Amino acid sequence: MRPIRSAMKRRQFLRGVGVCMALPALESMQSVRAMAVSATRGLATTASGAPLRTAFIYFPNGAIPSAWWPSASSDSDSQLHSMSQTLKPLESHRGSIQVLKGLDNLSANGGPDGGGDHARGNGTFLTGVRLKKSASDIQAGVSIDQIIAKKVGDTTRFASLELTCDSKRQTSGCDSGYSCAYQYNISWSSATTPMSPESNPRSVFERLFGTGNPGERRDNLARRRDEQRSLLDFVLEDARSMQRRLPSTDREKLAQYLHGIREIEKRIEKAERFGSVSDPSVATPEGVPDSYEEYIQLTYDLLFLAFQTDSTRVASLLLAHDGSNRSFDHIGIVEGHHDLTHHQNKADQIKKVEEIDQWYVRMFAGFLDKLASTQDVDGKSLLHNSMILYGSGNADGNRHTHSDLPIVLAGNAGGAITPGRFVDHKSKPLTNLYLTLAQQMGVQDLERFGDSTSHLSNL
Repeated sequence: MRPIRSAMKRRQFLRGVGVCMALPALESMQSVRAMAVSATRGLATTASGAPLRTAFIYFPNGAIPSAWWPSASSDSDSQLHSMSQTLKPLESHRGSIQVLKGLDNLSANGGPDGGGDHARGNGTFLTGVRLKKSASDIQAGVSIDQIIAKKVGDTTRFASLELTCDSKRQTSGCDSGYSCAYQYNISWSSATTPMSPESNPRSVFERLFGTGNPGERRDNLARRRDEQRSLLDFVLEDARSMQRRLPSTDREKLAQYLHGIREIEKRIEKAERFGSVSDPSVATPEGVPDSYEEYIQLTYDLLFLAFQTDSTRVASLLLAHDGSNRSFDHIGIVEGHHDLTHHQNKADQIKKVEEIDQWYVRMFAGFLDKLASTQDVDGKSLLHNSMILYGSGNADGNRHTHSDLPIVLAGNAGGAITPGRFVDHKSKPLTNLYLTLAQQMGVQDLERFGDSTSHLSNL
């Protein structure tokens, strides 16, 4: 293949803002990709040079502990010999996962703030920073996915991808006086700015791959990119002409506006560093499916495609906000999930929560199936070259505890970590794990994160 710069001119190569699509990771493309990311070599890659991907997947309302944890044959034996009742859908991936016990998120504890464990479970899960209890004055922390994205985001078209299967969001009246922003977001770019996740599969697909039917997207994208470039050129020329005639206060406002335009230009220039646009031979999703099961499967499929095409290497997925009271009629459970978690030790209610917990795991297992069956550029699977964290910010949903969180880590990080194990880390901060995952992704200068105390060993 010819080098990118000689093969395509600037306008021919432009893919527009936010709707570009990468080719699948092909061996023949490695030299081209190496040119595109030469400034960030070593970031978010495995020892073989293949892309290293990480995702943080959140399920709501904790889990029934007695059904979640596998049994250990001895304190010294960390092998994952058998799956627990809840984790049985992951049996075929037993050699590719770690069940991590003894990880705590103490920043989610109530303390003097009292109620609000669902908001805190969500809002602190990826930050490890205590929330300010307020419905309007938001104070959280930067999440680990965004720490990683800021470091490695230039290696892909999208620095990160934020997804949710909560199609409806409240804007007021959320958990015990906490802002709804805490309960519907797990990714934060700053202490006051959540990365709002996209809930519409169609919007996600078009952002990644373009608009139209298969066979139309390439031409549609070409037209859109020319229109966007022409519009940007016009706006910049007009604004600069206006700037000379404005008073100082207005010039300052216009400067802020021009800064935003330049940020769009940077995204366009970033898109120009990557290979040609591909038109996937799948139909564009119509929108949010009526079936929750289909909704989750479709969202997982979009995350899979984003990783397969190397569109991003960092993602978060909120399956449902903590405190979700969705019913699960499709598996014969008509009661609300949150209501059932307060089971008062009634056996029939506990059993139903276990069934919901296992259903969520079964959906996760389907995602791992796709990753495991897809070959990466180095001949390994996408799952081998990934780190996929699956967990909840509540441990025991009945008691609203945040210690001993239910956490599964899938993937081998390209061989850098050792799955197939059940490890009790004996009351370590969850953020210690995040430090280690960030280090694997190439973030070497992060010494502390949230309430971390050190990197997590024995991973």
